[in-house]
Amino acid sequence: MQTLQFNGHKLFIKRDDLLNHHFSGNKARKLGYFLDNEFTGIKKIVGYGSVQANSLYSLAALANMKGWQLDFYVQRIADWIKAKPTGNYAGALKLGANIIEVQELSTNLDDYMSQKSQKLNADTLFVPEGGRCRLARHGIKKLADELLEYINNQHLANPVIMLPSGTGTTALFLQTYLPYKVLTCACVGGDSYLETQFAELESDKSLWPTILSTEKKYHFGKLYLEFYQIWRQLLKQTDIEFDLLYDPLGWITLLNYLDKQQGQEDIIYIHQGGLVGNESMLPRYQRKYESR
Repeated sequence: MQTLQFNGHKLFIKRDDLLNHHFSGNKARKLGYFLDNEFTGIKKIVGYGSVQANSLYSLAALANMKGWQLDFYVQRIADWIKAKPTGNYAGALKLGANIIEVQELSTNLDDYMSQKSQKLNADTLFVPEGGRCRLARHGIKKLADELLEYINNQHLANPVIMLPSGTGTTALFLQTYLPYKVLTCACVGGDSYLETQFAELESDKSLWPTILSTEKKYHFGKLYLEFYQIWRQLLKQTDIEFDLLYDPLGWITLLNYLDKQQGQEDIIYIHQGGLVGNESMLPRYQRKYESR
């Protein structure tokens, strides 16, 4: 945990980017169950998602640590990425991942993988996209325990936890384990999408985290000047590199929330890890906004 000042606000940063060189951040928490337990007879793990997904690199790292083969299914790999691998794709390849294109789909990739997962061999584990499953509770419970220990040791009077969400799995399970408010924002889809994801894992809405609505609709993975600007401000003021995919919207939403708050809250922001992805995202931002 690290205490810092950003744009006039005192904040606490949970440095989940420092968990492990190959296995850090949000995905490491969600995949913690697979790392911490033995799986007799398992030889392979199967996942799916984007070719530059943080989960691809995390699953590749997990498989490498366990001595498993990773088969990771993607809908398409652009020719330029194949020619010059970067980011999570390049990192996963170096760790031995088998990345499989499914170019001809009669349905979407989710449905395709749902059907495929029912036909896997007994020596194979299947992980839903982004690690969204109930087994994620294991690693997120450890995160909650670490937060509780810090809050108690530091005697924080009014702690509030903030993290951005993709599927919302981490935020949801954190709220079930913590007696404090957990804030989040939707980085993939909108608020209704996030609520749908919550409902699939927890029917009791009283256990859901608080969704902070964004003032502008953003498309996941698209480049926005305000994302790049706040990322650079964070790096300059805090000397911490954040993820370029989730953290910028998390920080923009948090600052908007803080500007409207009158009471004093002890904000703990959870670093999302995913810094390998910056290897591909940062050059895109630089080409778009620094070449003008």
